[in-house]
Amino acid sequence: MGTQFDLSQVLEDLENTSTLDELGAVAVRIRDKLKVDHIVYHWVDGAGDQYGYTTYPDAWADRYRERNYHRIDPVILGCFQRFHPVNWKFLNWSGKVAKAFLQDALDHGVGNQGYSIPIRGPNGQFALFTVNHSCSDEAWEAFIVTYSRELILLAHYFNRKALDFEQDRRPESARGLSPREIDAMTLLALGYSRAQVAHSLSISEHTLRVYIESARSKLGALNTTHAIATALSRGLIVV
Repeated sequence: MGTQFDLSQVLEDLENTSTLDELGAVAVRIRDKLKVDHIVYHWVDGAGDQYGYTTYPDAWADRYRERNYHRIDPVILGCFQRFHPVNWKFLNWSGKVAKAFLQDALDHGVGNQGYSIPIRGPNGQFALFTVNHSCSDEAWEAFIVTYSRELILLAHYFNRKALDFEQDRRPESARGLSPREIDAMTLLALGYSRAQVAHSLSISEHTLRVYIESARSKLGALNTTHAIATALSRGLIVV
């Protein structure tokens, strides 16, 4: 599992895609270069429609959609509350429903290890880029340490291309809110303190104040609480 590969060439290949099928072909090449079992790009919109590409077996992809597993999938539920990449081992698999889901996934050829990167786009868009494999915890941890930076870059390139060539699925304009402003407002809506938000976004509290005031002004809000409520009501952020 894992091998050195030319990231710049992969990013160039992604840049040259214009359809979901072409994006899928690049995903297969990435999977083979990394020597992992599966690569997944998964976008669930506000209406519950699912879109993306997976190298999972067709039987599992069909079953996942038919059973609306996105509503109970610990990976989606866990990653939606996070802004940083997630090793599946640290998600909550303890409940009866989660255990049954996991067993069903394993029975359909999904690997026991996963690493998912949450992606947030315009107007509250939420997607996941996932690498999946079957191996020991030790081998998986070593893989993550080696490739986490590359995987984060790939995740955002995948999402950008998906937004580019699926214009009909692109969320409506976020009324001029920048991605950073959306991130800040989302975390505040989740109950994070300003210090926690600044830490999560790797910015200073002064810079965070600039983002918050900018968002408040664009939304015509009286204060931060009003701005959060307005952003939520307009669907600019999703909590």
